[in-house]
Amino acid sequence: MLFKIILIFLLAMILLGMIGKALFPDALSRAVRRASGRAPVCRDCGRYLIGSKCGCKKRG
Repeated sequence: MLFKIILIFLLAMILLGMIGKALFPDALSRAVRRASGRAPVCRDCGRYLIGSKCGCKKRG
């Protein structure tokens, strides 16, 4: 009985993945491009951003 429940769950996950792939075919490629893209840099000083703000404007 437990085997049937696990098998039905896995088949439902496969079906859900196939439907998602059919509806949004380029969603995974967008996520991969975003993750492997260049790290954000400050527009003023060119340093890599850690967090949301750069400390260069405080020094100016």
